[in-house]
Amino acid sequence: MRAEIIDPHYIVTYGNAVRKKISTTVYITPEQDQQLKLLHQKTKVPVAEYIRQGIDLILDKNKEHLPGQASLFDR
Repeated sequence: MRAEIIDPHYIVTYGNAVRKKISTTVYITPEQDQQLKLLHQKTKVPVAEYIRQGIDLILDKNKEHLPGQASLFDR
């Protein structure tokens, strides 16, 4: 069995799952940048993690527009 070396800069965890990250460019305002950096300084949570959490919030808020299995309560 061959062990796989995973670069920690290119993975993200969701619960118990480990997933590879995809690099992308996001343009934010200077104010958003400043606030995210201050938040990072206080919490030591990477700015990228806050951006991923924000994306998750938007995807969850708009899930009715995304393909997927509808629940019994969506009818």
